[in-house]
Amino acid sequence: MKRWIGAASVALMAFAAMPAQAADKVVLMLNWYVYGEHAPFYYGKAKGIYAAEGIELEIQEGRGSAATTQAVAAKTADFGYVDVPTMMRAAIKGAPVVATGVLLQTSPMSAMGFVDKNIRKPEDIKGKTVAITPADSMTQIWPLFLKKTGLKESDFKTVAGDGQTKLNAVINGQADLLLGYVMDQSMKIKDATGKDVYPIKFADYGINMVSSGIIANTDYVKANADLVRRFMSATTKAVEAAEKEPKAAAQSILDANPKGGKIDTLTQGFELTIPLYRTAETKGKRPFQVTDQNMTETVNLLVEYGGLDAKAKENPKAFYTNDYLPKSGS
Repeated sequence: MKRWIGAASVALMAFAAMPAQAADKVVLMLNWYVYGEHAPFYYGKAKGIYAAEGIELEIQEGRGSAATTQAVAAKTADFGYVDVPTMMRAAIKGAPVVATGVLLQTSPMSAMGFVDKNIRKPEDIKGKTVAITPADSMTQIWPLFLKKTGLKESDFKTVAGDGQTKLNAVINGQADLLLGYVMDQSMKIKDATGKDVYPIKFADYGINMVSSGIIANTDYVKANADLVRRFMSATTKAVEAAEKEPKAAAQSILDANPKGGKIDTLTQGFELTIPLYRTAETKGKRPFQVTDQNMTETVNLLVEYGGLDAKAKENPKAFYTNDYLPKSGS
């Protein structure tokens, strides 16, 4: 009996000494410097959701969706979180990238100004000054917003500049509104001034476009199908967990990056992001389950207004796949 116990102990000690299977290292590059929209990725990492799928996640800040798309195409990042229309423009020109999940299925684009300006509807833009960044995604869709709302370019003044100049124009009173994302520029203005901003959302006026999503290199997806599934499973669970605990999710950004913002505006920015996850068609579904109709409408709008090559309309499904998303309840 003593010999059996001794042998068993040795066996258990040997088993315990065996190295655990190494987690797969994955780099996720964001579209920009961190802000509230990015909370689910940090929360998923902090809560061990990625680790549970055998993934060691590294989150890198980006310098714009175009730059992140290039990094994914070149395989210097495994996944990217980017503006999907920006990815489409790269893909139609030959970049080997595809969206493996579309998270923001309602556009965050808006025209926004301080609440005390009392600009609440398109009609209120008349006679005002609007700050824009030439050639960015919002400025490309702006003519469609004007068409949908009956506004003309002559109804208002325009000032142009880069992203920071645009923010400064509103903050300093040189412009009444700017074109921005409801959960991004609005929070930057509030951080700088302490004042609330009111967004006139493009989506409220019939502009049905997707926005941010996860992308990967097409060769990487084919070569690492199981890892892509595990990554999308973890990211889906991370989004669902963050939706239930917005403030804790926002705090996870600061825990990882103490200079990543202020807890109140990070939380508010993330809370403004959550309603963009689903459309009427995907209400009640898990995150990332974009519909073919939504993607086709997006492609059509981008071809007409956003500078996307017309050949994109031949096969909208070439830009995205839902095949690597978890099934309901898994």
